[in-house]
Amino acid sequence: MPDVYYLTFREARMLLSRRGTVKINLDLRKTSRTWEVEAGEEGVIFPDGTFVERRIVERIERDRGTVYFVANGNVYKAAIAGEHYYKLVPTIPPTIEINGIRMHRTKDVNPLQDTRNKVGAVKPKEGETVLDTCMGLGYTAIEASKRGAYVITIEKDPNVIELARINPWSRELFTGGRIQVIHGDAFEVVKKFKPESFDVIIHDPPRFSLAGELYSQKFYEELFRILKPGGRMFHYVGNPGKRYRKKDLQKGVIERLRKAGFTGVKRVEDALGVVARKTFSSNSG
Repeated sequence: MPDVYYLTFREARMLLSRRGTVKINLDLRKTSRTWEVEAGEEGVIFPDGTFVERRIVERIERDRGTVYFVANGNVYKAAIAGEHYYKLVPTIPPTIEINGIRMHRTKDVNPLQDTRNKVGAVKPKEGETVLDTCMGLGYTAIEASKRGAYVITIEKDPNVIELARINPWSRELFTGGRIQVIHGDAFEVVKKFKPESFDVIIHDPPRFSLAGELYSQKFYEELFRILKPGGRMFHYVGNPGKRYRKKDLQKGVIERLRKAGFTGVKRVEDALGVVARKTFSSNSG
């Protein structure tokens, strides 16, 4: 794999303020490793010999909301434009933004802690099988696999998968060996799993307005069917609209989960979601 160097406004600012050999982290702080970059009046030279003009580094320094990367002698924006606009945002670790909407909580908590709160709500164990219904950048799947679980994760959007391949914090999705990535629509994919296939389900869907079917009674019944007796589920809900429109989406979710057969359904405030259990065997074939 060719060398890839990642830049945000932080690294650009450092390179613009110094001259000579600069030791700098170039993997979005995924590790504490540093690389040596030569900074001069005209621009900077990366370890593989790529020269990047000063005006481009200045442009990166002014862009506080985007991740850039240097590869194959060129500078790229970690963004994809199509029907929607996708980009990596330089939080640590990065989050993904789709049409200006961030896919992780970034206020008062970073995406990694947000993930640990969600996974910690159901505590996957060594040897268990986990379903992560909506992969995104894969932080949930990676965290669950680090706890010794085997993880199946589903992602509908090929652009999200592409950004995950670009993001160094998502690398274990494709190299770890304990994670299987399925490209497909979770609403349809779950129907193909055998009954009682998973010890843990982590359901972190897009907001209700974007994927209402993933909050539906029918979908919850499928999740109940594929969860093992004694299995646990965490469902991220958030609090969209509660403050301004007097709506409580969590309340509706709790009611539908109970109707689907789940027990022990309760809110988990620090993870902005609910947990539920399956306490008896399904009669499904």
